[in-house]
Order: sequence, then C-alpha cells, then structure tokens
Amino acid sequence: MFERPDVGERAILVHIDFSSHEGSEDPGEFRELVSSAGVEAVGTVTGTRKQPSPRLFVGEGKLEEISDAVALHGADVVLFNHALSPSQERNIERELKCRVLDRTGVILDIFAQRARTHEGKLQVELAQLDHMSTRLIRGWTHLERQGGGIGLRGPGETQLETDRRLLRERIKSIHKRLSKVRRQRDQGRRARKRADIPTVSLVGYTNAGKSTLFNSITRSSVYAADQLFATLDPTLRRLELPDIGPVVMADTVGFIRHLPHKLVEAFRATLQETTEASLLLHIVDSHDDRRDENISQVEDVLLEIRAEEIPVLQVFNKIDLLDNFTPRVERNEEGVPVRAWVSAVSGEGLDGLYDAIVERLAEDVVHYFVLLGPADGKLRALLHEAGSVLSEEHRETGETVLETRLQQRDWLQLLSRAGKSEESVRLDTERT
Repeated sequence: MFERPDVGERAILVHIDFSSHEGSEDPGEFRELVSSAGVEAVGTVTGTRKQPSPRLFVGEGKLEEISDAVALHGADVVLFNHALSPSQERNIERELKCRVLDRTGVILDIFAQRARTHEGKLQVELAQLDHMSTRLIRGWTHLERQGGGIGLRGPGETQLETDRRLLRERIKSIHKRLSKVRRQRDQGRRARKRADIPTVSLVGYTNAGKSTLFNSITRSSVYAADQLFATLDPTLRRLELPDIGPVVMADTVGFIRHLPHKLVEAFRATLQETTEASLLLHIVDSHDDRRDENISQVEDVLLEIRAEEIPVLQVFNKIDLLDNFTPRVERNEEGVPVRAWVSAVSGEGLDGLYDAIVERLAEDVVHYFVLLGPADGKLRALLHEAGSVLSEEHRETGETVLETRLQQRDWLQLLSRAGKSEESVRLDTERT
C-alpha cells in the first residue's frame, strides 16, 4: 500500500519563484532529490508569481503549460518543488489527469526506499500515514459524482470513514511499536552513560559526505553514495581513542532545507543519538555553492531538536574538489579546535581531525605527576593497569614519581578503588 514498485518513472518538475516568499527552494537540489528517488526528469516548468493560487497553486496559463509538457514527454507524474495542500494536489490531478506529488511526497518516497532497519521502516510508514491521512479523499473522487437513490446513498463517505479508522488504528499500532524500540535505545544510552562512554554524533546537510567520513574514521562499510538521504538508519560503532578510551560514534540521517515537520517528529528517536551526544561533528560540503545556507539549515534543525547546547566541531569535507587547498585545523581564541578541513575520499586531513576529536573530548583529561611512597603500591598498580602511566621515575628518597594522563572520572574511580581521597594524594605541583 505504501511502497512504490522499483521502476523508473518519467516526471515533469515544477518550480515557481514567489516574490512574497523568503528562502525559496533550490531547483538544483530538487533535481537531485528526484534523481535520488529513481525518477527520470524529462522536463522542467518554471515561472514567477506573487503568491500561490488557493485552488491550483499556479495560474491557469501555467497549468496549461504543464499539461502540454506532460503530453509532449509522455510523463507519468508531475512533481512540485513546493508544499501543496491536499485540495491543491487533488485539483491539479483532476486537471492534468496524472499523478501529482509535492516536495514532501518526494522526500517520503526516498525515505521509503532507503529505510533498512525495522525502526527506520516504522518511522517512514508513520510519516507516510500522517501525510496520507489528509489526502484520503483522493482515492474516492470517483464516488463524488454518484447521485442519490436506492443502493447508492453515501458509499464514498462510508468507505472514507472505514479508511480513516484503519489509518488511525495503524498509526496507533506503529506508535506502540516505536515506543518499544525507543525504550530499547534508551537502555543502550543509559548503559553507555553509566559506563561514562562518550558519544560522537555526525550531523550535517544531506549528501555532505557523513557516511564516507564515518567509514574512514571507524574503518566500517556503511552504505555511502553520492545521493540525497543515502543514510536513514543510525549506525553506531565503538572506537578506542588515546587518553579517552572507548567512544561510540553515530552516523545519523542527513538534514535538508525545510525538512517536513512530520519527518522530524517521526525520526525523533533516531535523532536522539544527536541530542545526547558528547560532541557533534557538523559535516559540511565545502564545495557546495550554498554551503553557508546549508550550515544555517542544520543549525535550525539542531535548535528544533534541542541539541544547540552540545559542543560542535565543524568538519569541512570534500576539499579534494577545491583548487590547491591543503588540510588544516582552525582554532578559536582559546586555542580550542573548532573547524577541520578534510577529504573523506582521499584521506587528506583525517589525522588532524582525529587529533581534534581527541582534544575536544579530552577537555576533562588530567595530567598529574603523582608522588608515591612505599605504602602506595595499590594505587601505582591500578594506574599501570589502566594504561595511564606515561613515565616512571625512582628517587633516592625511596619515592616514585609517576607521570599520568587520564580522564578526571577515571582518576577519581582509581582513587576510590585504592581507598584514597584526592586530598591524601601528593602531587609534584611544580611539574603538574
């Protein structure tokens, strides 16, 4: 009922510039969306208008131009790079005698094709059902023309109510199943929090190269392609970082300009990996002409999901497409890494990015020169066992000086296991 067969379709694309609207959609990005959906764009109709027509969205003359393009190219579907109301969609279909989809419908179609996990498929179906529930009447327009009389009274309305009831029941069932999945995810996140394992989440505009970079950093084989929304399902991988220890890295769904609110709602469980991360890697396509706008769009979505307070390290990817550009790490006035320029494909700059991630996560790493006496053997053994000893020096006085580097939380845990308090441990303050 909800997934289209995997066949090619011929489409006419429609893009109208409205003088009354700010921040109009990008026609180039829409062509990429259509291509990602597996649809062949055989023609494009553009135009300008002050504001949309309430009934047909476009004017009568523009609708005739679209109709001629459909007939000329033998198109199966007309795709609007705009949000259409259910009535506008229905009216346009009635005039053009072919299927009509708006921008949200195209994005939903891509999501339906790309979802791989049980959770991803449930989230996509929920978004589709929410979208479809306002358009149910489209399936029963052939009954609107039937008159009254015995045996013909209200069949369309009866069928429509049945469909609405079935949709409501299905939506309720999906919400239940998603709640179970979310509880399982929450358990995993709580376990990582108890173990104090930091999470690094990759976010960014769709097709910025997140999955390719994720594969390069984690040496994984997550599906990556030069298309919009190649990744829908969150992928988690465990890494071991120097000084930090185990870290979980998460690859998440890409964002897009004017991402439909229903999709943000449906994928809230997936985006939870972002909202509870220790560090966000904001991946940016450095070669994109609309780079700054894309950054702004991602920041808007982060604000919407309440993740704006999480520390961010910007990663400008695809520098291999820039002329004579060398990788580098940029720092703020305090010397903290804030931006890294890399190429996930060629590997340029990945070492610098790796070090920047470690540095950002190691903001609570402590570097101590610990003075130990003969009675401190247990603490010495625990520090060696944790792999946090950088050097060891034995003095003539019988004391031992250990140079240690480890997370503050690990330091406190080791002291507790050794039966010591912070105040009771002697440090070489001149060197610490």
